Amino acid sequence: MIETIIRDYLLALLDVPVYIDVPADPPENYVVIERTGGSETEHIRSATIAVQSYGPRKTAAAELHEQVLRLLPDIADGVQVSACDLNAEYDYTDTQTKRYRYQAVFDLVYY
Repeated sequence: MIETIIRDYLLALLDVPVYIDVPADPPENYVVIERTGGSETEHIRSATIAVQSYGPRKTAAAELHEQVLRLLPDIADGVQVSACDLNAEYDYTDTQTKRYRYQAVFDLVYY
């Protein structure tokens, strides 16, 4: 599952928890990975992944977001993931929970 590959990769490089589901009692700073789409052609799979960076202040969420933007493209190692490109990024503050967050959307090709 591409989500677990990304989670494990980011967990090894970030000093905050990385989840596939938003936890019931989240910490102040954390990252959530969500698969928003994908396809498969001739055994080559692609996925669109949204990575949400949460923080207690807008600056904290933005700093975590910048770390994700720097780190995730390097996941393309040619073994499991052959490409990882940034598709979009934006302020995605959660108005329901009143938590600051940024979202980055990546397009990945993997095996």
